[in-house]
Parts: sequence; structure tokens; C-alpha cells
Amino acid sequence: MNLSEEFWDNRYKSKEIDWDLGEISTPFKLYIDQLTNKNIKILIPGGGNSYEAEYLHYNGFKNVFVVDMSRMALGNIKKRVPTFPLKNLIHSNFFDLQESFDLVFEQTFFCAINPNLRNTYVQKMDELLRENGKIVGLLFKVPLYEDHPPFGGNKEEYIKYFTPNFNIDIMVDCYNSVESRADIELFIKLVKK
Repeated sequence: MNLSEEFWDNRYKSKEIDWDLGEISTPFKLYIDQLTNKNIKILIPGGGNSYEAEYLHYNGFKNVFVVDMSRMALGNIKKRVPTFPLKNLIHSNFFDLQESFDLVFEQTFFCAINPNLRNTYVQKMDELLRENGKIVGLLFKVPLYEDHPPFGGNKEEYIKYFTPNFNIDIMVDCYNSVESRADIELFIKLVKK
């Protein structure tokens, strides 16, 4: 299974980005709208075109970081949001990141990595998050593909992965998904132990 930088760049070049909504999704917008501390340090891993980062930036959040393997995706953000700090667009493999954050937004990243890396993902999130740090976002709740992303899963599986390192504050059927994802997303809020 090839999930290299070249694979992701080619998906952006050929516009095979059916996961990309072209705008921030309602669950993220509503969550962001209730945040009051605009200085928290936020990571969006595998952020792609990252409409969440754009929304955060234009709403005064000062410490938003996007990490992605695809230069093309990061370049798309630069073009669309020219005032976004370039130093906060990190061209890297998420698993090589050496930073610390208060909040991580999970938006189609967990389902894009090789499922063999899910335990490693949980460990890396634990390393990256500060005390009481949170993962907030969406996970697919259906088995999708086995040989290419997006890779699915279910609530019981996710609980097994995350509970060694995180308290499950929220993991529920997402009531306000976009129409194309209705009934296939779980909204999560996981708090570092």
C-alpha cells in the first residue's frame, strides 16, 4: 500500500480528493465557535487543504499548525490564506513531529493512515499533547476500504485504541455531519490521561 508523499501529491494534482468538502464542516465550526482562548496551540495533522485552519486563522486563533506530507496541499493553503503564518505550515510526516499542543483536530487523518499505524498514532498523540490536551474531531464509523484510504472502523475498536492513553469524554454519532457523511461519523472529544 503506497501512502507516500508522492501518492498524496498526485491525489491533489489530479483532484482526486473526494474527502475534501471545500469548506469547514459544521461539527468543527460549532466546536471552534465555542472556544474562548484564542492563544491555545492547535494542530491539524494530515490537514490537506485545511479549511479548519483557515476558519481558525480568520477568527483570531494565533497558534494554529498544519502538518502534511503533501507540499501541494500546504501550497493550496498558502494560496488561499496568504496571511497564514508560513512557519505554521509544516511539511513533514506526522510521526516525525516534535512539538507540543493543547488541542488536535482529527479530520480524516486517522482514516488516511495505514491501519497498522493506529497504535502508533495514539502513542504519538499522547506525546504531542500537553497535560489535559484534547483530540477533537470525527472518525468514520463504517468499514470502508481495506487496501486504500479511507479506512473505517467502529466505536468499540476506537475505544480499545484510545482508552490506554485518553479518557473518552465524547464519542457519539455525529448529529450534524454534512449530508454526504450522514450516519457514518462519530464525533469525538478525547482527553489525555
